[in-house]
Amino acid sequence: MGISFEPPGKEPSISHQAMSHRSNFAYDAVILFWRMVLNLFFREIRPRGAWNIPRSGPVIFVAAPHHNQFLDPLIVASETFRETGRRIGYLIAASSMKLAVIGTCAKWMAAIPVERAGDSKKDGTGLIMLHPEDSTLVLGTGTKFTAELGPKAQILLPKSTSHAIAEVKEVLSDTEVRIKEFKIGDGTKGTRRVREKMEEVKAAGKEGFDWKIVPHLDQKEVYMHVYERLKEGECIGIFPEGGSHDRTDLLPLKAGVSIMALGAMASDNNVRVRIVPVGLSYFHPHRFRSRAVIEFGRAFEVPTDLVEMFQSGGDGKRTAVSKLLDLIYDGLKTVTVRAPDYDTLMLIQASRRLYKTPGQHLTLSQVVELNKRFIEGYLHFQNEPRVQALKHRVEQYNRALRNLGLRDHQVETATRHDWKTAVLLVYRTGLLMAWATFALPGVILNAPIFLTAAYISKQKAKSALAASTVKLAARDVIGTWKVLVSLLLTPLLYITYAVIATYISHQCRLSLKYQLATPVAVMVALPCIAYSALKFGEAGMDVLKSLPPLILSFLPGQQKRLNRLKAMRADLSNEVSDAINEFGPQLYEDFDARRVHVAATGGPPSSDAALGIWRRKSALGGADAQGNLLIHPMTWLDERIFGWSRSANHGTNAWGHHPSDISRITSPVPSDGEESDGEASDGRDDAVAASVEDLHGRATRIYTSLVSRPRMPLDYDIAATPSSHNSP
Repeated sequence: MGISFEPPGKEPSISHQAMSHRSNFAYDAVILFWRMVLNLFFREIRPRGAWNIPRSGPVIFVAAPHHNQFLDPLIVASETFRETGRRIGYLIAASSMKLAVIGTCAKWMAAIPVERAGDSKKDGTGLIMLHPEDSTLVLGTGTKFTAELGPKAQILLPKSTSHAIAEVKEVLSDTEVRIKEFKIGDGTKGTRRVREKMEEVKAAGKEGFDWKIVPHLDQKEVYMHVYERLKEGECIGIFPEGGSHDRTDLLPLKAGVSIMALGAMASDNNVRVRIVPVGLSYFHPHRFRSRAVIEFGRAFEVPTDLVEMFQSGGDGKRTAVSKLLDLIYDGLKTVTVRAPDYDTLMLIQASRRLYKTPGQHLTLSQVVELNKRFIEGYLHFQNEPRVQALKHRVEQYNRALRNLGLRDHQVETATRHDWKTAVLLVYRTGLLMAWATFALPGVILNAPIFLTAAYISKQKAKSALAASTVKLAARDVIGTWKVLVSLLLTPLLYITYAVIATYISHQCRLSLKYQLATPVAVMVALPCIAYSALKFGEAGMDVLKSLPPLILSFLPGQQKRLNRLKAMRADLSNEVSDAINEFGPQLYEDFDARRVHVAATGGPPSSDAALGIWRRKSALGGADAQGNLLIHPMTWLDERIFGWSRSANHGTNAWGHHPSDISRITSPVPSDGEESDGEASDGRDDAVAASVEDLHGRATRIYTSLVSRPRMPLDYDIAATPSSHNSP
């Protein structure tokens, strides 16, 4: 698409366009603008571990996975600037610099333009086939290898072969070329795939594949520019996967980031480059008003022994690049949620929701951390008979949820049919109608933007999918295009409305001062109406999602199904907890030392109360993630009369379990922020929980500075991780 900020990988070289450093004021202004845009597109962006960011010196931010094409670098840059004041210069595709909005902003943010070989590919002459016995020999029919190919150029095959690609080692003749083995987009060997398709091509009567030439581009100028930035103590940002994608696991990392770090230190002995792994976790990145967690991992300095190996050249240089790439990959593994496939990710998220102590409130950070540990544990023990049986039961539970049209968080707190349920259903229906009424004007006025952005983003996704070798559904480009289209259409639409309103005022023969004031009033009112529609619409959606269990309780015969589902969930929850307690200590030596979830039975040590381990939900539970009470302004009435929760009178903690809570009526806002399989949305922190977590974080910082833990346990309490505002 030419929009994502991408590393040079193996092929790009610097654009001929001269790069000049813009003033800090320009960078700050652009970041402020995009931060406002991000806060509109995302419902919440939660940073973690910003205390790991070095406050000075050269830093390379290595971010993954690249799931949101253009928005990823903006989120990293925005949160880094907000937390530390440091400015990141990203490597950006030179083709993206030609786009009006992106190119202008990239220049002001001191981005480094890079020519990508993929943007310069061209059709090759003739047809090619792989030698029947030699996987490194390509044979041509009507080809001109001598004139068109050279060492390090690449041969790209059609999409039917999963866009298999191979680097040229030696051109033997016009019809023979020696290559490195074909690979496909995810880095795996593609020879088998090529041979399978080769048989199909022969059966169709063709003599070979159509093919493309991907030229080799010199990177020296790019790297020299990066070296200069690092020598000046600046920050560089890169996505080492080489491009955006929507897979559940990381793509193979490109070597460019290793060359940048090692080359900068090799060129100047006084330079000490540190690398910060950055993990991006989205809850549906392509959807408007979704949520994101950005985690900054522990910074590490490039080992000097690898720099010496790099300086030696030859095999030593290749070994140093490979070893540093391994260190970077290990760092990314600590901050990313990686699953081998989508089905596994859905299974993990469902299991994690079942593994929850009654009354404990989860933040977005805790949700992400538990997902990471569940994936690690599952992949380690997935062949165990008990784990396989549990997997089967969790999948059955998910199917039962879908059949009833419920979400997991609504099952545990579902209530029996009684007068309170009927009153609550009427009340919430009325509340939904009220919020819908307030949101309707803004929805109607902005409908052209929403519809156009949705349509164009889907078309762009189709184009990206057709051209990509790694994308599954190209959801990684949808969010970007929704934002770009909205940015372009919003001022045009509002100006159109202002013109129409001014024309109407003129036709109504209003006085001149009112005619002049009309466009100003319209341009001021429209953003306010749009924002009101946004907030009231969110409130309405929260209430709408709480209605299915209430309606279900009134349908004949459904109560028995609901009771069976509740019993199934309770049994599964116990099974998941037992499995975690059995296998967790086998995976982590200090499994019981730190936990996000603690056992429902028993109580906390008295000394821990001072550290704020209890996580209480206050009556402000209706506040949204931005500390705004607009989501549920009638929370007080609901708490006292209808009993959405007991927090107004009692509060909840990780060890306290009130039997009466089992039958309480579910709140529109799920306590753990789950919406459905693969969806985590709310994860809200109220004022009390935030202050308690802050105290806990400060105390834990002191503790962790004295005691070194070589490995994080499966249940490590994320609330104990020092947050960015706790950093010295």
